[in-house]
Amino acid sequence: MSVEYKDYYQVLGVARGASQEELSKAYKKLARKCHPDLNPDDPKAEARFKEANEAYEVLKDPEKRRMYDQLGPNWQHGQNFQPPPGFDGFGGGGGFGGDGFSDFFETIFGAGGGGRSRGFDGFGGGFQRGARRGSDVEASLDLTLEEAYRGGAKNVTMQERVAGPGGVPIMKTKNLEVNIPAGVKDGARIRLSGQGNPGTGGGPVGDLFMKLRIQPHRLFKVEGVNLVLDLPLAPWEAALGATVQVPTLDGTVEMTIPAGVSSGQKLRLRGKGLGSGPGRGDQMLRVMVKTPKELSAEQRELWQRLSEESDFTPRTF
Repeated sequence: MSVEYKDYYQVLGVARGASQEELSKAYKKLARKCHPDLNPDDPKAEARFKEANEAYEVLKDPEKRRMYDQLGPNWQHGQNFQPPPGFDGFGGGGGFGGDGFSDFFETIFGAGGGGRSRGFDGFGGGFQRGARRGSDVEASLDLTLEEAYRGGAKNVTMQERVAGPGGVPIMKTKNLEVNIPAGVKDGARIRLSGQGNPGTGGGPVGDLFMKLRIQPHRLFKVEGVNLVLDLPLAPWEAALGATVQVPTLDGTVEMTIPAGVSSGQKLRLRGKGLGSGPGRGDQMLRVMVKTPKELSAEQRELWQRLSEESDFTPRTF
């Protein structure tokens, strides 16, 4: 049985003698960069996030780090690690197992990193299977566009599986408070540690991943991080320009419409969309020129005179 050796120091980008403070800084920097919530459509980022979690899980713990370091500093990332006879581990390649840790991790520390039934003696023994981490749970959470834009705490009621009388699983209602990041995008995922299914044999509880779904809005359409609003204008406003009141998720703002805009043309309000920081989106205003359906005799005469005086040709085909 062999698994791919993982150089946890290389994963975090630190030296083997790095201090706990250096490890913490490197992990936080990498976790922020690769967090699934900020990269919902990038599976490579999620894989790097898992690798960083695994590396920090080992190196932040003095005992686990000592055990890992006993493998020897001469191992190179990508080599196969072949435990000697008697090492009680798992088979497989170098991917992540059902507990979210790689086969390499489980070979050394056991499933979920727990459940030791005998000590680590270098290479002669390992960790036997025992305690096992509970599985992760996926759920969806519907948000209004306003909730996604402003963020904040949101109370959620959901069902969880727990052990009932005689160990028979039963469903139980639980209430959670979920912190929604301001400007979160549709499809983003939020991780709630320790809110998944219970472990076995004293193993840790799994995590809960909430996938966020932004519900349709009566005024705005979501296009990635941008919001699109149809802006009705009278023909004379479109032709002559105007100052109009425009709704945004931050309240009404006054906007100057340039003269000569046409239906379908888009104007921009910067920084009024979803997202955060440099990646924050904009609010786009799609011009919709509206004409009156009912005209008085005098109004009809004015339109008639305008059509006779104007040399404007809307069709060029």
